Amino acid sequence: MAKPQVAIIGRTNVGKSTLFNRLLGYRKAVVEETPGVTRDRLYGDVEHEGRRFLLVDTGGLVGAEDDPLLREVTRHAELALEQAEAVVFLVDGREGLVGPDYEIAEMVRKSGKPYVLAANKMESVRLAAEDFLALRLGPQLDISALQGYNVSLLLDEIVSRLPALEEEPTEQSQAIRVAVVGRPNVGKSLLVNAIAGEDRMIVSELPGTTRDAVDVVCRRHDQQFVLVDTAGLRRKSKVKANLEYYSVVRSLRAIDRCDVSLLVLDAAEGVADQDTKIGGYAHEQGRAALIVANKWDLVQASAREAAEEPPASPPPGRRKASAQRIEAVMRKDFERQTRRYLSFMDYAPLVFTSALHRSGIEPLLEQVVVVAGEHKHRVSTGELNRALLRATESHPPPTRGGRQLRVYYATEADVRPPTLVLFVNDPELMHFSYERYLRNSLRQQFGFQGTPLRFILKPRREARTGERAEEAR
Repeated sequence: MAKPQVAIIGRTNVGKSTLFNRLLGYRKAVVEETPGVTRDRLYGDVEHEGRRFLLVDTGGLVGAEDDPLLREVTRHAELALEQAEAVVFLVDGREGLVGPDYEIAEMVRKSGKPYVLAANKMESVRLAAEDFLALRLGPQLDISALQGYNVSLLLDEIVSRLPALEEEPTEQSQAIRVAVVGRPNVGKSLLVNAIAGEDRMIVSELPGTTRDAVDVVCRRHDQQFVLVDTAGLRRKSKVKANLEYYSVVRSLRAIDRCDVSLLVLDAAEGVADQDTKIGGYAHEQGRAALIVANKWDLVQASAREAAEEPPASPPPGRRKASAQRIEAVMRKDFERQTRRYLSFMDYAPLVFTSALHRSGIEPLLEQVVVVAGEHKHRVSTGELNRALLRATESHPPPTRGGRQLRVYYATEADVRPPTLVLFVNDPELMHFSYERYLRNSLRQQFGFQGTPLRFILKPRREARTGERAEEAR
């Protein structure tokens, strides 16, 4: 199920980013492997009282608040309201109310979204309650994002406004949920249509034409799929950066709801910064993944043109390269560049498609079924430990400070993604390069294609407890 989205909105310099960072300080989710390119100060997971939500920082994100014109500030807040299930409307308790606060308050009322009115910077200043009642949003909650005053109470208020948890429909329980994600105009909706075998999504050459998130249910070869398309935004003037940002946020929400994420790239353009953000989030959330090089027909057309064009000065005795040979070289170059920029997803198969001509769809769906199975692949404890023994004997762990890492025992504690608990003499002795070696060795032995493989290292004193628990199972 997708995590609800909570947006912090407000005019410039009220402390939105400070509050964002403070709330993320309560984050309890443990991430085993975090690519450096996947996290910036735009969004993050927060967990409080057993509820998780995606927190969005709208402060200083896209430059709208640097514009002195009020219409840019209000437009920015409108986009945030459009996406969120709940809103934190932040005002400056030290400065008091100013014109933009009233404009944003009016939008909050019209949106009908649950909200919390929070007055920030209230470390020592206490304005009269009537000052903020003028917004007609009810009493405010005084907080200090800088010092943490009443932040826990703010989290209580946020959680109380989140929508109730709902179970997924039972008829879709056996289906593979596939999130089709990527930056605007890479052909996501056209790819959904190609997979579904019919035109279920509105397709346009303009980026951002998908308006709302739509689940498309289809069946191919006795396997049911639920395709979670990534909704875009209406195009608005002077908000290109906002569109780019919110397309990422919507992709994150689609990933939260999926078993397998399809990171769709524009094969004619290659990997962009947004692609690394979206792919990194899928990796961090432990989703199975495929990398889809869409619009490959454009690359094939370029190869044919290159083959037909006579060379300026052909080398003596060398035959002209065929279109197929040129395409093979271009495919190899594309894969090398993609693997370089998405190195943290080296386990994800790369599939070449043309959604326009509906080519490559069958191999893509075959891979979706494979990686969905690998995502929940469980290895017996005996097989796992024998494989680890062979790996450590073939390549013993290096020493650090005169001490050598020893791996005593391992068990698979969870799936989706496969999560292995390794009992060792000292987790601090595990170097990242040796951990990578062990992970690659286990992939060679057991597959785990298309899925992250997580390690949890525990010290030796817990090994016997782990052994007894495994025997009891």
